[in-house]
Amino acid sequence: MQQSRALFIADTLALDFLNSVATPVDVPVDWLDDGEGLLSWLQQAHLVSLPVLGHIRSQSLPGELNKVAEQARNLREWFRGFVQEHRGRPLVRDDLRKLEPLNRLLERDESFSQVAAATGGERNVFELRVERRWRSPEALILPIAEILGRFVCSEDFTYVKACEGPACTLLFADHTRGHARRWCSMAICGNRAKQAAHRHRLKANLERL
Repeated sequence: MQQSRALFIADTLALDFLNSVATPVDVPVDWLDDGEGLLSWLQQAHLVSLPVLGHIRSQSLPGELNKVAEQARNLREWFRGFVQEHRGRPLVRDDLRKLEPLNRLLERDESFSQVAAATGGERNVFELRVERRWRSPEALILPIAEILGRFVCSEDFTYVKACEGPACTLLFADHTRGHARRWCSMAICGNRAKQAAHRHRLKANLERL
């Protein structure tokens, strides 16, 4: 199982999914590199509950979860291509045909609604909760497909950006006031840029002496 904490810095889970392969320091990390990595990422993203993950792990055949992780990686790279092609401008109706692979995946979902005890506040006793039938390990792909679908339906792609770090591959949705965000994280690429600018100023000052 992956030991390192996955990155959740994109301000939207769909882009966090794309950021599940990255080089946060010096060594590339793929949090979906095997079945256990996929289970860990889904747990950290709060997309699948621990009991469901445990049940699917116990019912899976050897190597089955690794194949599902491969499907997740393929989905990730297909969606990365779509995002990279369209980021920086609003989506238009003609872009719908390019989303056909996602719609075919969403067709496989077996979700249903249930009345359940409310979990937030005391105003309502019950809430309508969406559940899912987990008939096979491949169903683990479906909550990911759902967040991708919600993303393309609700996000303004004008503000989907790539980090300006020279070697950074991370994407994010810029929800800041004024949409001035430039870095995946100030703790990662923001600080690197500040240090590089500082070194550049020192060098320029020394050259003027």
